[in-house]
Amino acid sequence: MQTEQLKVTGMTCGGCTSSVTKALKAVKGVDDVIVSLSTGQARVQYDEKLTSPEQLKSAVSTAGYGVDASSGPQPAQGKGCCG
Repeated sequence: MQTEQLKVTGMTCGGCTSSVTKALKAVKGVDDVIVSLSTGQARVQYDEKLTSPEQLKSAVSTAGYGVDASSGPQPAQGKGCCG
């Protein structure tokens, strides 16, 4: 198992964190997901034989949010689920 820390941008409410969590859990090989609205971070535990960080980022992007694996500050992307 590997752990990936993703910086997710564009989340504005609890519904956004739920959407990101659902999108990441739908990726084959993902074992555990913790998404924090206050920090804008998603911690994902996954089986590196079944998925990759690129696939995790793609799932977040497809859900309508910005994502970056670096720890530096990022500009907000997207409008979240609340508009």
